[in-house]
Amino acid sequence: MEQEQGQRRPASISVPTRGDPLLRHAAEVAGGPLGRHAAPGRVRPAVFTVGRVLILMTTAAAVLAVLIKAPCRTDGWTRPAQFYRGCYSDWTEAFQFQGLGSGLSPFAEGSTFDGPLLVGVFAGLVALLVPTSADGIVQTQSLMQYFDVNAVLIAAAWIGTVVTVMRLASRRPWDAALVAVAPIAILTATSSWVLLSVLLSVLAVWAFAQERYVISGVLLGFGAGFSVHVLLVLAAVILLAIRTGRFRGALLSGGSLIAVWVLTVLPFGPERVLALPWEYDPARLGISSSLWAGYDLLAQRLGLPVLSPVATATLAFTIFAVLVALICLLVLRAPRRPRLPQVILLLLGALVLVLPDYPPALTLWLLPFVALSYVDWRILCVWQLVELLHWWAYWMYVAREASSGVVENNIDSPYYVAAILARLLATGYLLYRVAQHILEPTYDPARRIGIDDPAGGPFDGAPDRHAPAPVLLSESPPNLTITAPRDPQ
Repeated sequence: MEQEQGQRRPASISVPTRGDPLLRHAAEVAGGPLGRHAAPGRVRPAVFTVGRVLILMTTAAAVLAVLIKAPCRTDGWTRPAQFYRGCYSDWTEAFQFQGLGSGLSPFAEGSTFDGPLLVGVFAGLVALLVPTSADGIVQTQSLMQYFDVNAVLIAAAWIGTVVTVMRLASRRPWDAALVAVAPIAILTATSSWVLLSVLLSVLAVWAFAQERYVISGVLLGFGAGFSVHVLLVLAAVILLAIRTGRFRGALLSGGSLIAVWVLTVLPFGPERVLALPWEYDPARLGISSSLWAGYDLLAQRLGLPVLSPVATATLAFTIFAVLVALICLLVLRAPRRPRLPQVILLLLGALVLVLPDYPPALTLWLLPFVALSYVDWRILCVWQLVELLHWWAYWMYVAREASSGVVENNIDSPYYVAAILARLLATGYLLYRVAQHILEPTYDPARRIGIDDPAGGPFDGAPDRHAPAPVLLSESPPNLTITAPRDPQ
């Protein structure tokens, strides 16, 4: 009996201050890293479980995100003040200038709302909860209430995302702290509805990990109504299905996704079903923070020809297709089957790098899957620092272009282009490190501790179908062992 109880004891969780050099040294100011004889996860804590601590951290971050917007809540969302203060929000723009504050439905005649379908539905439902004006003059109190209601709902989505990432992380639950307190999340969470699509995407991955394929597809279908990037989750599932030969989950999830997406989008117009993120509006030049906007700004300064919208969309789609082809080759020919979050991150990262219209909030797409890919925290800190600098440069440049702000408060286009390039390089290096872990699994922090693919559902522990010959590494990390995948049930 004692032996059976010992076998049923929960496995200890990975301690960040033991496994990561940066966190190990940073812990010295708070008493040092956890001792080697401690076994967290085996002893049930009284109050402060990992989940509760992460919820508290996320709540504190959400409160801070609202406090950052306090100057605009007090004085109103006016231009260029909202850009200089870093408190711009799509919520207040839609309420003030796109008809929501006048009681118009986002898709009614006279409304100028231009967001995705289900974002419009969500924004319109929230508008029903606050007083609107029939004369077209939005009251300051109503605007503040609309912001506050959205902030509460987005905070709930943020907490849900963190808890789901923690569940998917298996023995590395503290990796969800990246999603909870990432500086770029604090700055951008209340500037758009992006976290809604992020929540649906990670919930879909969680349902897939539980082998609830239809539920996963339904969540992906609704998520695609918020942002089509969610479809890349299914693409990652299909790639791993090809690698393992396990197609049932991919087929069920894909079928339910298509059914839900068509049924929710089709009533509003067939063109919405086929909407792709390659549209480029030259009127938004300098407000987009993409590679293409950076090129056009530089070309204007040097007297070179700028890209037309058609050329931009064609180049962006072509480069994305090439990157996807390389990712497919990597996934299918890697010495060991990659983990599902790694494949999702690579596909999302490829899209983020080439999107023609890119605001800083889209970084939130990557956060959960960066956390689940277990990248070194030193790299994460550098990545977040670059994102912060890019965020600041973005709003300073928008203030100049959209509102003719005070000259001494603006930045010139070369500095803005430099911030764009820094973001692209930092994101690209992050993706390179994930690809490196796929090519050399002995460097994957998850598989060092015996985790295979807890977010992979049917792929977790699955043998490779037509697996390539093992690759001999020139050098291996010391004292590391790789646990073989468990036999399929």
